[in-house]
Amino acid sequence: MSFVSAVPESVSSLSAAGAATPRRRRITPPLSPREIEVLLAWIASDSKTEVCQKLYISPGTVNTHLVRIRDKYERAGRPAPTKAALMARALQDGYLDLDEI
Repeated sequence: MSFVSAVPESVSSLSAAGAATPRRRRITPPLSPREIEVLLAWIASDSKTEVCQKLYISPGTVNTHLVRIRDKYERAGRPAPTKAALMARALQDGYLDLDEI
């Protein structure tokens, strides 16, 4: 007699107790084209000054965009408090490829 498992494909892991844990769907916050541009420039740069020079914007504008981007990720339940976390989110959401790093 053959037994076919009815475990949904969304099950990604087992908890310590052995119970199936469904995978959560990742929410991608709606970033504007300019926010994406600033995000990618920030990831590729060594400093915010470099972002300012590249995009012809003030440091305050860079900071405002980064605060808004972080806020959107926080509201989506995917906080990104550091530059490394922002880079991870950009990779996860398809704004950045590993080849571009």
